[in-house]
Amino acid sequence: MSEPSVRLDLRGLKCPLPALHTRRALERASAGTLIEVECTDPMSVIDIPALVRQAGHQLEGEAKSASTFTFRIRATGR
Repeated sequence: MSEPSVRLDLRGLKCPLPALHTRRALERASAGTLIEVECTDPMSVIDIPALVRQAGHQLEGEAKSASTFTFRIRATGR
């Protein structure tokens, strides 16, 4: 697995902040940028994948470890 270009540590933030920070990072990212997002908000498992789909980016993976949810997103530059 390749190293992410951008890491967002959003642990401790509550909905809707993880999705808003992720959206902002995706808007600033160039095509091909790999973004890794770490969240503790349970709603992020719904919000982040939906945001990625709606914005036309690629969700390359998601994982749960203890209370942390991790998302690997490839920006398409849209």
